[in-house]
Amino acid sequence: MGSIFIGARSGGSNPQSLELKRANRHGLIAGATGTGKTVTLQGLVEGFSAAGVPTFVADVKGDLAGLAMAGSPTAKTHEIFAARAAELAITDWQYRDCPVQFWDLFGEQGHPIRTTVSEMGPLLLARLMNLNDVQEGVLTIAFHVADKEGLLLLDLDDLQAMLVACGERADELTLEYGNVAKPTIGAIQRSLLQLRSQGGDHFFGEPALALEDFLKIDESGRGIVNILAADKLMASPRLYSTFLLWLLSELFELLPEVGDVDCPKLCFFFDEAHLLFDDAPPALLEKVEQVVRLIRSKGVGVYFITQNPIDIPDTVAGQLGNRVQHALRAFTPRDQAAVKSAAETFRPNPEVDVASAITELKVGEALVSLLLPDGSPSPVERVLIKPPSTRVGPVTAQERQIFITTDAIGAKYDTLIDRDSAEEILKAKANEAAAAADAAKAQQDQAKADALAAKEQARLAREQAQADAARAREEARQQREQERADAAARREAERQAREAARPTMFDKAVQSAARSAASSVGRQLGNRLLRGILGGLLK
Repeated sequence: MGSIFIGARSGGSNPQSLELKRANRHGLIAGATGTGKTVTLQGLVEGFSAAGVPTFVADVKGDLAGLAMAGSPTAKTHEIFAARAAELAITDWQYRDCPVQFWDLFGEQGHPIRTTVSEMGPLLLARLMNLNDVQEGVLTIAFHVADKEGLLLLDLDDLQAMLVACGERADELTLEYGNVAKPTIGAIQRSLLQLRSQGGDHFFGEPALALEDFLKIDESGRGIVNILAADKLMASPRLYSTFLLWLLSELFELLPEVGDVDCPKLCFFFDEAHLLFDDAPPALLEKVEQVVRLIRSKGVGVYFITQNPIDIPDTVAGQLGNRVQHALRAFTPRDQAAVKSAAETFRPNPEVDVASAITELKVGEALVSLLLPDGSPSPVERVLIKPPSTRVGPVTAQERQIFITTDAIGAKYDTLIDRDSAEEILKAKANEAAAAADAAKAQQDQAKADALAAKEQARLAREQAQADAARAREEARQQREQERADAAARREAERQAREAARPTMFDKAVQSAARSAASSVGRQLGNRLLRGILGGLLK
């Protein structure tokens, strides 16, 4: 099988087939709502799966889930599709299913898809949070610091912790990397909160998606169809488009170079593609252009699905070699410009008035130009699109759950893993710093307490010394007073003794009389003695 049948004119003439060898040259499916884009997309996915090419498709309305089920003769579309198959002279058309794996960013309608903040990178994350240039610069600094210090940014909690750390180190980081203003950090934090409110925290974490799980074939050699449930995701258009761009970027970064191959390794269908380019900054547009231009060599084909072909920038549209254009409405000047632009992008065919045909196409009819085996675009053809073989419409919740629980992925992504990363490391560092600060404060408080205790002891010692000195002085005073009292007592005793020894008036009179008598007697005796002596001499 070297090609995928797309459609043909009535009767099966001028069949248009997509060459698998040229399928990695990308493509565009465009047209107004209700013109048959979904059926065209469904037929392409069926063809790739049958050729053994895995595909990824975003199911924005829920009806692409029907790829997992074979169509039914009892479906309301059966008569239409059977009639179209007969008109196109398709003899082997029958209903059949495709092997499917269901995915869901929120883990509700399929296996969870996660990546890490580090793998997303600052450019796409800035787009996701709608940051301006200054805020994106500060976010880039946060990523750089995390890489430099070996801090894993796995989920939004890690990023928030990193932003807080950068805010606390703003002065230091400003000197090294440029201005890191705390108000800018605050603005990023508010955008991060909005991202959480949109369900962005479901997208970041581990286990991260292993891209090899997208690149599988089943036991019969059919390519696995990976269907992303995007109906809820579409409520956050920026998250939807950034997620798909991240997925493309990861494929580009991780897949090896294979050059030109006989068939793609994967075909990627980007529905509602205009969301990718709405309000996209130049840096992001440049990245999209780079990925689309170079991912071809990795064996990946990218197909954009949009209502209006002018939604795709020229730098990207120029890379889309395979084109299917359904009807456009020309009610407004913008619609008319789209018709003119679409008509000019096709290789002319003298049998087809493209500008007129675009507005006249019926549901299920399209203008098709595909790359030929030599790489040149085929002249545009107005054809009927082949009818799908799978169910057109959603699957029931029960059917979906059966597919989820029985596919090859199993429970690989169902349990969230929360290993130590920036948040835990920064918290541990903060706890260590807090503990060190507490220890230092405790040591400082202890030193202060010791100083106060020493001061108090010195005061008490001084008071004790003063008390001892005062007591000594008091004792000395009391001793002096005692000595004075003792001396006074002695003097008094001496005085009293003297007083006691002093004769009274009577004693004095007696003594005086006695002295007088003694003196008289003495004189008499003396005279007698003298006379006696002298008398003896004279003899």
